[in-house]
Amino acid sequence: MNVIFVGRKTGQVKQLDLHHPLVVAAALALVVGIVGGAFSIGVGLGSRHRGPNPLDQLGSWSADLLHQKAQIEDVRHALQEKVNALAMRVGQMNANVIRLDALGKRLTRMANLNDGEFDFGNPPALGGAETADGQPAQIPNLTAMVDDLQNQLSSREQQLGVLENLILTRELNKQVYPEGRPVEQGFISSYFGGRADPFTGYSAIHKGIDFAAPEGTKVSSVAAGLVTFAGERPGFGQMVEINHGNGLATRYCHSEKLLVKQGDMVRKGQDVALIGSTGRSTGPHLHFEVLKNGQQVDPLRFIGEER
Repeated sequence: MNVIFVGRKTGQVKQLDLHHPLVVAAALALVVGIVGGAFSIGVGLGSRHRGPNPLDQLGSWSADLLHQKAQIEDVRHALQEKVNALAMRVGQMNANVIRLDALGKRLTRMANLNDGEFDFGNPPALGGAETADGQPAQIPNLTAMVDDLQNQLSSREQQLGVLENLILTRELNKQVYPEGRPVEQGFISSYFGGRADPFTGYSAIHKGIDFAAPEGTKVSSVAAGLVTFAGERPGFGQMVEINHGNGLATRYCHSEKLLVKQGDMVRKGQDVALIGSTGRSTGPHLHFEVLKNGQQVDPLRFIGEER
């Protein structure tokens, strides 16, 4: 098969044989080039509009899940640390409550208070109308509430400690304050003040109280204190002198036997001597004196008796 080409200007005729090998090879090359180009364009367009690879997507999801799991574990660990801290605080507060309860019970006994009024074995009664504007406790709020309660407990503990010291001071003052009779038996045979001297008959000032009682009767201290003298003193015979602080002292004279020595600490009601008739005495008796800042005062105001 031949194709004839005629030139416009020259009118020259050219002939192309389509069955010639060169023509056939050129045609095949052109067709292959067109098909290859079209295939390349199609592959490019297809890869541009094709969705992601499922395996790649699955790997991405797995990585995201691992990351989220790690974040959840971190949050859980942080929350657990907060719970552990709160548990420790609650334990400390519980220990403080136990100490406060024990201190409250001890103070109740020391102050002779009514156990029913101050019952530290049970929680205090509480009440009030319910309101609708309440909000559930949140973790930050709960932490603040625990801190506030801890501060209140510490404050109460300090207050109870001060109260305990006040009560102990009151009890100590009560123990060292002269009060009561130095002898259980016997009677008052001579009062404080002016009287006739039993040896001379002349008027004299009696600076104590005499308790007549059988020889060997026990004499007890009317208050706690320090023995500042225990021995023989002219006129007083065998004598014990006890300093009780706050300028107060007591003397126990004419004893048959002394049961304490100088430097001893004695408690209220402790036996310190036995009644005798030593010194300037007409018979077995106790001469009892109370001194305020070194001066004798009427012991009746301390032993709670009247003339």
